[in-house]
Amino acid sequence: MQTRVIGVIQGRMESTRLPGKIMMDIAGKPMLERVFTRASRSKTIQQTWIATTTNPSDGPVADFCAGNHIPVFRGNAYDVLDRFYQLVRDKDIQVIVRITADCPVIDPVLIDEAVNTLIREKLDFGCNRLPPPFHRTYPIGLDVEVCTMSALEESWKRAEKPYQREHVMPYLYEGVEFVRLNPELETGISSRGYKIGLLHTSPDYGKYRWTVDTAEDLEFIRKVFEHFKGKDDFSWKDVIDLVQAKPTLMEINSAIPHKSLQDTDPRSTSSGR
Repeated sequence: MQTRVIGVIQGRMESTRLPGKIMMDIAGKPMLERVFTRASRSKTIQQTWIATTTNPSDGPVADFCAGNHIPVFRGNAYDVLDRFYQLVRDKDIQVIVRITADCPVIDPVLIDEAVNTLIREKLDFGCNRLPPPFHRTYPIGLDVEVCTMSALEESWKRAEKPYQREHVMPYLYEGVEFVRLNPELETGISSRGYKIGLLHTSPDYGKYRWTVDTAEDLEFIRKVFEHFKGKDDFSWKDVIDLVQAKPTLMEINSAIPHKSLQDTDPRSTSSGR
């Protein structure tokens, strides 16, 4: 029987560093549409959803999705774990893929690699990056997280700290100790007993920044899409070739610090649901 997989792209207009970014133009299309189109090319995902908030400011997101036949769900603004769970709880699925709407060069091949690894290795949670002290080898902006429905439901019931709710899946992988180490995949057990997998690539591209949190990030991404003449079927390795051929591109946003796991929206006062 085929494993049922759903992709969930989280995004909202009230970004703290670049408000409205998910609807900003990238070569003629909103960033949200770029992320949705690329993620929807995954061969393992049966359906891709946008998970935005019930805030009035996210009305334009819901309207855009409705007008473009994109499945959309509106939920809690700050408890994103609850937003995910309420979206998927009544669906007949076994695996959830988490993607953020500020990653317009997300690669469907990497999504499929993460999903297939989760299934093959019988993981509870798999990803291609974890927060420090763990080392990432994929560029920032290609982040994929996958988990089983049972693991998501358990974390929804038990996670209490604000960052665990806002960042969706930390409850699953916190305290992981990897026991199987190799250049492509580390596997181990988290402090709560979940089986975790962390994918790697070689060479190490972990310092490359392809996400959109600031105006400088957006400028970089726009130049990438401009190079590919507005198409969005290029691969992440095509972007590697581009920035290595034109290293000045990476200088545009090289000074931007990446947000940490402990960063939460200051407007959130929730310590849980």
